[in-house]
Order: sequence, then structure tokens, then C-alpha cells
Amino acid sequence: MTDFSTLKLPLMTEDIKKLIPHRYPFLLIDRITEITESSIKGYKNITIGESFFQGHFPETPVMPGVLIIEALAQISCLHEMLKEEESHTKVGLFAGIDSARFRNPAYPGDKLELEATILWTRKGIGRCKAVASVDNKICFEGELTFALVDKNSIK
Repeated sequence: MTDFSTLKLPLMTEDIKKLIPHRYPFLLIDRITEITESSIKGYKNITIGESFFQGHFPETPVMPGVLIIEALAQISCLHEMLKEEESHTKVGLFAGIDSARFRNPAYPGDKLELEATILWTRKGIGRCKAVASVDNKICFEGELTFALVDKNSIK
């Protein structure tokens, strides 16, 4: 188990890629800026070069809500992967969503702040309160459920 107080922050993209399997264009976390036993914060810089803007409202580009949720699912799983002693044998999966609310859009040029507060974990399953915001305006908030499973079980 990681001692979060000794973790060297920020975690950069290469550090993140050692913990979760996502790669461009689906790695949706650029940095981890803060982490405690019960929470994690980071961000995604949204650029006009993102592949999804080619088809998602090209005249008025907004980041798809489903990708905002995916970024939050990635950050919550990353928190739990840091706690796992055998994290190299596990993969984090998004397992559910409740109380989801979209409040404001996120645009190219925005810094999408990501925060997950772990509510509980048991036997590889967990739940968190997840919030994405831009300039202190909430874009999305909800509760996400995630699971850490053996990599071999999903092949």
C-alpha cells in the first residue's frame, strides 16, 4: 500500500500510464496534483486538437459528457490502484453511476479539474463522489462505482 504522504507530486502522464492501461486518445488525465487516503485531484487540459471535436458539435465544440465521466472514472480507479500492492495484476473498470448531473459545458482551452472523494471500498469494489469543474464552475457531479479486477479475468 502506498503512503500517500510520501508520494512525489504531481504525477505526470508517464507516471499515470504505469498505473492504468489507458493510452491516447483515451487517457483523459494529464496530471495528478493532490492525493490523500480518501481523495484524489488532477486535471485534463482540453485542446481543440482532441479527436472527438471533429464530430461532436464541430461548429460549437464542447467536451462530450460521457468523456468527462470517463476522466473521473479513470482518476478514481487510479486512486485505488495506488493503494493496491499487486496493482500490476489489476485493471480498474467503471461499474456504475448515480445522481449524475451536468451543470456547465467544458470547451477547448479549458482546464478540466477532476476530483474524486472515496466514499467506501470493499473487496475491490468502490464508490466515490466525483466532480469535474472549470474555473470553479461545476461541469459534472455524481457518484461513480468502480471495480478493480484481475487483468486475466477480462481477456
